[in-house]
Order: sequence, then structure tokens, then C-alpha cells
Amino acid sequence: MAKCEFCDKSVSFGIQISHSHRRTNRTWKPNIKRVKAIVDGTPRRVHVCTRCLRSGKVTRAV
Repeated sequence: MAKCEFCDKSVSFGIQISHSHRRTNRTWKPNIKRVKAIVDGTPRRVHVCTRCLRSGKVTRAV
């Protein structure tokens, strides 16, 4: 499950170009962590990207 539950960041697609200029499809996966966070006043395990964790959008349950 590569999707953040707070900002909906998910897998993005693009093209990888080699030195000889051959083009192949590739994916970029976001840095998703499964953390215990406070959601609607109760602690819950959620999938969150590290940017949301760092910026303070998510409050971790200790």
C-alpha cells in the first residue's frame, strides 16, 4: 500500500532514459511509514508519508 492517508501521495510513473537513450517505464514510490497516530481523538495505525510526519500534519501516539 504505497499511499499516504493524509495527503494522498501515491506512486508516480515516468520514463527512465539510459545512457544509450533507451526508454523504459519506471515508478517512483513515496516514503510511506506505518505509524501509530491520533486520528479523531483515538490512536490508530495509519500509512503516512514522511513529509506529513516531518511537517506536523500527523500527531504520533506514544
